[in-house]
Order: sequence, then C-alpha cells, then structure tokens
Amino acid sequence: MSANKLNTEGIMLFEQPFARVPYENYRKVFRTSQKNIEKELGAVQTAASDIAKRAKPESSDAEDAIKAVDGMITRVENLKRKLADLQSSSGAPTLGVMRERFQHLMSVETMQTTNDPEFPRWADTRLDRWLVDWSLRNGKEKTAKMIADDRGVERLVDIDLFSDIRRIEDALKQRSCAEALVWCSENKSALRKVKNTLEFDLRLQEYIELARAGKNIEAIAYSKRHLLPWQETHLPQIRQASALLCFPSTTTCSPYKRLYDLSRWHSLIQSFRLAFYNLSTLPSEPLLHLAMYAGLASLKLPACYDPQTKNVDCPVCDPSLGKLAEEVPFSHHVNSTIVCRLTGRIMDEDNKPMAFPNSGQVYSREALEDMATRNDGIVKDPQTGETCEFSALRRLFIS
Repeated sequence: MSANKLNTEGIMLFEQPFARVPYENYRKVFRTSQKNIEKELGAVQTAASDIAKRAKPESSDAEDAIKAVDGMITRVENLKRKLADLQSSSGAPTLGVMRERFQHLMSVETMQTTNDPEFPRWADTRLDRWLVDWSLRNGKEKTAKMIADDRGVERLVDIDLFSDIRRIEDALKQRSCAEALVWCSENKSALRKVKNTLEFDLRLQEYIELARAGKNIEAIAYSKRHLLPWQETHLPQIRQASALLCFPSTTTCSPYKRLYDLSRWHSLIQSFRLAFYNLSTLPSEPLLHLAMYAGLASLKLPACYDPQTKNVDCPVCDPSLGKLAEEVPFSHHVNSTIVCRLTGRIMDEDNKPMAFPNSGQVYSREALEDMATRNDGIVKDPQTGETCEFSALRRLFIS
C-alpha cells in the first residue's frame, strides 16, 4: 500500500507554475487598477484643495468652483468606467481561471493512493495539459487548440499567453522591435526589479538598423533619446555603438561585424522568451520534458551510453529518450542493480550473475543456461569469444 501512496507534496511542488500564471495575471490587473485610481483620485484631491483655497463669495469664483467640481465628477466617472472595463475584460475571467485551476489541484488532496479510481482521470488531464504546453512552446498552436478543445481543458492551459509570445516573436522575426518594446514598457517595473536588460538590447538593435541603413543623423538622435539613459550600466556598449557609424554593414572588423550580424535577431527572440517566462513564472523547459527528466534521472546509468550494453527494456537506452536524458545526472543507487547484457533482465538471487573463468565477463544464469542447453553444455562469451563448459563458470554473489 505504501508503494502506491500518492506523493501529494511532490505534485503540488511541480504544479506551482500552473497555479501562479493566472495569479500573476491578476496581479497585473490589480496594479493597473491601482495606478488608475492613484492617478485620477490624485487629480481629484488636487482640484478639491484648489477649490478650498480659492473659496470666495464672488460669483465668478463660484462658477469656477462649479466647473472644477464638474471636472472632478467626470474624472471619477471615467475612472469607474475604466475599472469596470478592466474587471470585465481581464479581472473576472482571470479569477474564474484561478478558481478552476485550484479546484483541479484540490481534487488530488482527497486521493490517498495511485489506485484511487479518480487518479487516472486526473493524471490524464495533467498529461493533456503537458501536451498542450509542449505544442505551444514548439509553435504548434493549432494542435494545442485542438487538444484543449477536444479534452475540455481550455481554462487549464495558457493558450492566450503563448499567443502573445508568438505575436511578439513573429514581429522580431520580421526585424521589428515595436511589439517587444511595448511589452517592455508594460512590464518596465518588473523587468527593472529582476535587472533584465531586454529593453536596452532592443533599443540597441533599432539603433544598429538605422546605422545599417546609413541613417546616421537619425541614429545619433535615437542614441541620445534611448541609449544614453542606460549609460550608467551600459557605457562600453554605447561607446561601441557610437563608433559603429564609422563602419559600413559590410565591414570585416570583428567587433562591428558582430553588431551587424543578423543572428542578433535570433538572440533577441531567445532573450525575449526567457524574460517573458521569468515574469510569468513559467519554466524555460516544457513541463512534459521536466516530468520526463525526473523519470529518466532515476534510470540513467553509464551503461546506457555503451553500445555493447544496451537494454531493450530501458527507456534511457532508447536513442530519442537517451538524447533527452543527456542533460540529467546519473541515478544514484544505494544498492547496486546489475542488468544482463544478453537478456536485459535484472540479475538477483533468482537469476544470479555468472562469470567466465578467464575473461571475467559477467552474464545472467538464465542466459548462460539457455546457451548451454542449445550447445551441448558449452557456453561462449560474445565479447571475447572464450568458450568453456557451463560447469566451469564462476558463480558470483550480489552484496
């Protein structure tokens, strides 16, 4: 029973991004609402103070006060409209998503073991979410939408979020920084908090494109407006960018050739995606890969990458999964697990390891007994070619 006990704590730890994404989205809605309130009510308070200071019985002052009050009422009504629109378009839907996702996670807490009849259904839904996440990260948005619609998990996946990523990345592929800069402006305080310099990199790229087009006057004006404010942290890059105007895009001078290199656009796309993931509390790897890493790390052995010791029953020995497993550490076993190279089966007390007398090569008893039965009691080492009678084999003991 304990072997099938559900590791609820581990599940919740793994599902943190699933719960945090809508939470972070709602925080953005809250911050936007707060900024609107502070801006509009601040203006109303200032106007009210002015009226109080200038309050006199003259009719002209009374008319000015009435106009000021009308202006205050208009500001408050506009603020109310803005907050209502923000709540209906983003706030309420995000709260609904949060509620549904938390209910999805709460259902696991009622399950005690993996044998619970509800767990397979929950695990299937989780796999559907991971497949949608993988599809979205690999540009297969239509596939992701089809899976989400067919499996009914639209509110449990982040299709809209990845649509925003794709829209901005498509603009960068077309060598336009406008969309990405708008995103940076909307998230300026968050980017500053994590010391992310994506905005500077985008501004520098726009400057480079002006230099590439030979628009030196525009480039100088652009540098004064958008690059110089970064001089405290990026002065060397700004100086190098200034010297770029002396070199054509065909230059072979290494520092400036690198600045003109079009591969910088690809680097910008990668930097933007990482910044977006960071601010949205999403892992940089697909959730499906992270789940597979955990399983592969428990199976990976040095023998998995030895062509002579491939095990047909081992996922890590499979070429495709083995490639994925290259990034995970080897498993740590307190007790050794020995696998026969001939049959792929584990050698234990019921299938003891046997060694050839001269070469010392080890194989399972089952494999060697089968070989001896087919060869009149003679066994042959497939590695060295050594032959001997089955009775000459040395019996080994696992400790």
